[in-house]
Amino acid sequence: MINMAVVSLKDIIKYLIKITIIIAVAIGLIRCFAYMKEGIKNTQMLQRNSLLSCLDITIPGIASIHEGEEKKQTDTVLEPLNLLFGMELKMIGSVNKEKNVALEENNKEEEEKNKEEETTIEKATTGLKTQVQSSNVPEKYTTQYNGVKVRNETDYKLTKELLAPNIKVNKENIIIFHTHACESYTSSEKYSYKPTGNFRTTDKNYSVVRVGKELSNQLKSYGYKTIHSEVLHDYPSYSGSYTNSLKTVNKLLEENKNTDIVIDLHRDAIGDTSYAPTVKIGDEYAAQIMFVIGGNGSSIKHETWQQNLKFAVKVQEKANQLYPGLFKPIILRYSGYNQHVAKAAVIIEVGATGNTLDQTLVSMKYLAKVMDEVLK
Repeated sequence: MINMAVVSLKDIIKYLIKITIIIAVAIGLIRCFAYMKEGIKNTQMLQRNSLLSCLDITIPGIASIHEGEEKKQTDTVLEPLNLLFGMELKMIGSVNKEKNVALEENNKEEEEKNKEEETTIEKATTGLKTQVQSSNVPEKYTTQYNGVKVRNETDYKLTKELLAPNIKVNKENIIIFHTHACESYTSSEKYSYKPTGNFRTTDKNYSVVRVGKELSNQLKSYGYKTIHSEVLHDYPSYSGSYTNSLKTVNKLLEENKNTDIVIDLHRDAIGDTSYAPTVKIGDEYAAQIMFVIGGNGSSIKHETWQQNLKFAVKVQEKANQLYPGLFKPIILRYSGYNQHVAKAAVIIEVGATGNTLDQTLVSMKYLAKVMDEVLK
């Protein structure tokens, strides 16, 4: 354990003011003393200096003696000030040194913590047996493409050409954010929390923000650059969430050029706690995932919505090969969901209220593996 003295900025300022006053008083006294003697010594000094000047020129050895005497007198006056300044500077230096040591220790602890998080990331393996768990909500879909199921809630005609995942995206950056960042899950033994709403919480350690962080860390472990926004767009007001999140995304896109993949991570809004869509992968239980794709039905025009759908089909097609049942059918709706911002902008809903945070974190491990296989 390291003991460190903590000195506040306010205390240091008070301390420096006191020092300044002491120095000013000392200088004032010295000047007063000098002025008092000056009148008395002026005549004597003129005569003495004239005589000494002649002697210095005539006998150089005397000049060195005089110089020594003058230096001694000067040192006598300045010695208290030097001592005072030296003590204060040493004390201030000591405080700064201790603060620097404390800062270095904090930085080291933070670095170690980050390293520990990176080293503890467990990557997904393939070749595992998967099994979708029974659910009280039946699976619904209207269209299939190469095993990828789509629930079309629009009147758009989904042709094979439209669904074909013939799309290439820039993988330089991956943005992850949360329009409904306060969405949360059923408490578990490991992740127990006090809700601040109906399966909602502002504690980012227990909401979908924590799920987004897990996905971000997993993708980073594969070498991708991820930008994860933890802004609460649905708090204090749920109304206007998409307007708020659009501002965040536009700013992130301005700061991170060449970004095609933009993920708005949610939880299924179904409030029935008995609904917990789950798939068993190997010996683990993962919350099922679902893409929600928006069309051209919002006030903001989005005539290239088909690109977002193609990207979702491409990811889900790979997921069906690696981990059948990880994804539920894609939902296609008229609402744009701000997906006009990028070529591969999607909503990903992870689990429902009946799932636990444990299960959603497992899902992100497998989703990251799927995305890595797609983006290679």
